[in-house]
Amino acid sequence: MFNRSGLTGAVLAAALAGSAAYASDGETHEPQISDQMSRSGFLLENGLVIPSFDPEKGRKLFAAKGCVVCHSVNGIGGVDAPEFASEYMDETMNAFEFAARMWRGAAAMVAMQEEELGSQIDLNGEELAAIIAFLHDEDEQKKFSQADIPHDIEELMHGDEGEEKEGAPHEEVEEHPEGDAGPTGHDN
Repeated sequence: MFNRSGLTGAVLAAALAGSAAYASDGETHEPQISDQMSRSGFLLENGLVIPSFDPEKGRKLFAAKGCVVCHSVNGIGGVDAPEFASEYMDETMNAFEFAARMWRGAAAMVAMQEEELGSQIDLNGEELAAIIAFLHDEDEQKKFSQADIPHDIEELMHGDEGEEKEGAPHEEVEEHPEGDAGPTGHDN
């Protein structure tokens, strides 16, 4: 259920962006959004709905939807796309900017999803918000393990260990020395 909120769009945008919001007294105040509000979502006065940001649900979806096939957290997952360990995330993250970055990379991501998973991952706004919350929550990421990965996704990740994908040439994975940008695209 969504909470009704008197937040204006400017305050909400500032809160999500992590920047200071200006109060009617002209002073700058740090925006405050309660954990309860962020986990239950809320409705703005103008009818826009802000979905819940539930990192536990996001941890489960990250694995179940197949994001883990290409991306990793805690060293668990694929290496074909950037690692999403919380250490690589900004301390304050604008969830809409994260979604915009995904949009800019959508063509490549969809192609990779179709190749690796057989189809495009289908996410609704609530699911995307939960995954973004997981990717930004260090404590929830510490809980992520192989046990979170459903069997069908695990098979897509590893298949028969001894068999090559049909028509795919075997490629050796190159080791990256410490401090070099490895397969995740991040410097160690």
